[in-house]
Amino acid sequence: MKQIILTGVKPTGTPHIGNYLGAIKQAIDLSKNDEYSTYYFIADYHALNSLKTREEMRRYTKEVACTWLACGLDPEKVVFYRQSEIHETTELCWILMNVTPKGLMDRAHAYKACVQANVENGKDADDGVNMGLYNYPILMAADILLFNTKFVPVGLDQKQHCEMARDIAKYFNKKYGYTFVVPQEKIQEKTATLLGLDGRKMSKSYGNQIPLFCSEAELKKLIMSIKTDSTLPTEPKSKTSTVFEYIKVFASPEKLAEMDRRFDEGLSWAEAKQELFNIMNEVISPMREKYNYYMEHYGEVEEILKKGEHKAREIARETLERARRAVGVIE
Repeated sequence: MKQIILTGVKPTGTPHIGNYLGAIKQAIDLSKNDEYSTYYFIADYHALNSLKTREEMRRYTKEVACTWLACGLDPEKVVFYRQSEIHETTELCWILMNVTPKGLMDRAHAYKACVQANVENGKDADDGVNMGLYNYPILMAADILLFNTKFVPVGLDQKQHCEMARDIAKYFNKKYGYTFVVPQEKIQEKTATLLGLDGRKMSKSYGNQIPLFCSEAELKKLIMSIKTDSTLPTEPKSKTSTVFEYIKVFASPEKLAEMDRRFDEGLSWAEAKQELFNIMNEVISPMREKYNYYMEHYGEVEEILKKGEHKAREIARETLERARRAVGVIE
């Protein structure tokens, strides 16, 4: 049997170009590798700690599902599903809670960061900390272990997530006998980190991101607003600028060579931004067309997710039954 790779995506905002380059594109490329069986899920239960309203959950879940399909996710090759539809996940999460030491959860980066911020601001250490945040790594472990996952693609900053799932699997296997595949992190190739329109890190909180599937008019307007220096139109332009960094990511090798030369020779920032718009729009336009189609025909997306959920539950039921038998609640 092929080894299983699993990735979850939280629906916590409208996808932007940073999400595409930092996670979506690389994950979709990985799904085309015939050596693995790939499972990609919308981590809607994980998003409950971030989202404030029902409307946000519905909107972002829809946008994320349509985005992945528009960007090239092939539902015939990938098991694509919603976390909340796999009810075995939450039952397994409860079972795993009973072998997970509290000390392990105390070391979770997200929890520690929240506690540190509270202490620095003179608040109670656990102010605003709910059990969803605290037990977040256990739910994540359930996501991973439920599908006999061998590899979890993560960046270096997310490595702890897989390490905790591995620890929990080992705790369980030691106590009840071998039950779960022990997962390994698959460190993702470092991707370009794009700055936002204002030169700071691209972030929803800064409002400086470019939505992946905004209209052509909005895309052009946002690109034209990118912060640049006061270099005269005829002077060489910086190749460490945000504009050139975007060009490097989206341009073909031939176009990049041309723009490299033109930046040396001197062109106005307005010309550079117009070229950037043309380059980006050429890449994004076909995906935008698919995205708009899926958003308008969301019933088709629901059918794709239902098929994925059916496939996912076949394995989930087997794994949960194995865990239940191990702890003795069934014969």
